[in-house]
Amino acid sequence: MQDVQHGTKTRRAAVAVVSAATAALLVTACGPGGDGPGPAAAPTAAPTAAATAPTAPGAPAPTKGGPATGGPATGAAPAGASPSAGATAPACGIGDLKADAHQAAQRPAGTGVGAVVVAFTDTSAHPCTLQGFPTVAGAANGSPDRNAPLAVTHTGAAAPVRLAPGGKAWLKLTFVQVQGEGDGSCVSGATPVAYPTLVVGLPGAGAHQVALADGLFAECDNKVTATAVLATSPS
Repeated sequence: MQDVQHGTKTRRAAVAVVSAATAALLVTACGPGGDGPGPAAAPTAAPTAAATAPTAPGAPAPTKGGPATGGPATGAAPAGASPSAGATAPACGIGDLKADAHQAAQRPAGTGVGAVVVAFTDTSAHPCTLQGFPTVAGAANGSPDRNAPLAVTHTGAAAPVRLAPGGKAWLKLTFVQVQGEGDGSCVSGATPVAYPTLVVGLPGAGAHQVALADGLFAECDNKVTATAVLATSPS
């Protein structure tokens, strides 16, 4: 059984949810995950669901955290996080981190969530280092092993970020935005999809399941643009 870590944050977006048929599958997916990757879980109620796909074999197991209470403000890096190419702290492990997510202040125009910032807090008693770009998949509540991987496009460069105990690092995910009211629409002609949670994987640091405090991760085309882990919070 893989470990799971949950986080939370942000306001509800007016977006489409998946069909009643996929809702039944989602209910089934919300039980405990299996020992290995399972079929992709469908998003919540709307006209169609995203194409399902299993978690990649060998992907790090998600871990569990608590609800987020608010998003950090943009500004200088806190004392707990600093970029350092020569960081001597060991790589952060899956059990060293708590993850949460909130809607980004700067996001594409539209009615979906648009973009989110994911924060990682070092909850251990020792410094550790994060580096690299994430993997991203949509999932049901409590079912990280049953997910739909999104195609990730990288933006910017990756550098080591050293976290002191209690320190934070961040990354930003920008989705193809949902347009219109009601069920919404996609510019591509595809049907919008809304996921209750995301499973965000970090190189060497496991996969972490996050949710918004109020709302769903609504997106089009099953694509996302991601920054690498950052020492300062993006807007």
